[in-house]
Amino acid sequence: MSSPSAPFLSLTWTDHVTGQRGFLVVDLLVRGVSSGGLRMRPGCTLDEVTGLARGMTMKEALHYHPDHRYIPLGGAKGGIDCDPRAPEAYGVLVRYMRAMRPYIETFWTTGEDLGLTQDLVDRAAAEAGLVSTIQAVYPLLDDETTARRRLTDAFAVEVDGIGLDELVGGCGVAESVLTALDRAGMPRAGTRVAVQGLGTMGGATARFLSRAGLTIVAVADIKGTVTNPDGLDIETLLAARDAYGTVDRAALRPDDHESAGDAWLAAEADVLVPAAVSYAITPDNQHRITARLIAEAANMPVLPEAENLLAARGVTILPDVVVNSATNAWWWWTLFGDIAPTADEAFAHIRHAMRTLVDQILSRAETDATTPRAAAHAVVADRLPVIAARFGWYR
Repeated sequence: MSSPSAPFLSLTWTDHVTGQRGFLVVDLLVRGVSSGGLRMRPGCTLDEVTGLARGMTMKEALHYHPDHRYIPLGGAKGGIDCDPRAPEAYGVLVRYMRAMRPYIETFWTTGEDLGLTQDLVDRAAAEAGLVSTIQAVYPLLDDETTARRRLTDAFAVEVDGIGLDELVGGCGVAESVLTALDRAGMPRAGTRVAVQGLGTMGGATARFLSRAGLTIVAVADIKGTVTNPDGLDIETLLAARDAYGTVDRAALRPDDHESAGDAWLAAEADVLVPAAVSYAITPDNQHRITARLIAEAANMPVLPEAENLLAARGVTILPDVVVNSATNAWWWWTLFGDIAPTADEAFAHIRHAMRTLVDQILSRAETDATTPRAAAHAVVADRLPVIAARFGWYR
């Protein structure tokens, strides 16, 4: 059994002020609730949001554990076709949230995604009259007051001056990479990494991998790609970012080099981490990739046709539904009380959960002689009937 072929809800909204369009897709509901972030980017489409919603269903299922307090939810996603840097973007966001208020109040829990920060989403939600962007899950909590305080405390935690909520996703991506390297017997020292995107996910991933002993040789942002075959000073670059993950080039060292925006693809690296936009790796550019391992920190960064071509030449792709799932899971582990609102418990739980999950997916891929993505789909197909039998879902 898998999730229903048709989503529970699919809608398109048009902003009456600017004409910008927004979308909401709820793939399915588990115990009457769904989970999935809200993104804002120019060119966002209903098809894109539909794929992301189905991916969220998979992420929820992959982190289901019968002994945890964390109750898996259905998958959903929101998207707005607008440049988040545009002057009118915040107004569009508020009006979108106001239009989606009935769904957020009843069955769609959401949060930050590409182009938006949690602070911005929370501010817009409050202006739209919402209690919280995750209020639909409150009826499922044993003690709502304690649970909400726990999550608030977790969001107040900072590590090296950075919010814990901005680090948990990258910790999960990094642990996924390290697990794959350990299985392949590759030493961390000397392993080269190229990262596309230095926003919340890409920046945290680069930091954790660098601190684990890997060498970050290329990073890309909206201005282009910065490279150094001997390794970039990641801490300095991260400190020189703006709110959108763009690095101030004044922070570069003399031996750092600036290249074209897509140069990260062809960087001489062992590991490639696309951590920005969807559909970045295509059949037309995949031939430039020399890395043998791709970790999808972004959602849907590799087109299916490109993945087939990469797999044919021995490139392993760790799929997004596994690799970038720690952010969503951390929210729920914390809210439901599986972990305390501390950095130590968050990172320890994420590392254990992601290592276990990635190891399971890669073992399944080897056993079935298939790709990690197909293996992840197989694991989800095994778990969804169990979740449905225990909690039910709604079309």
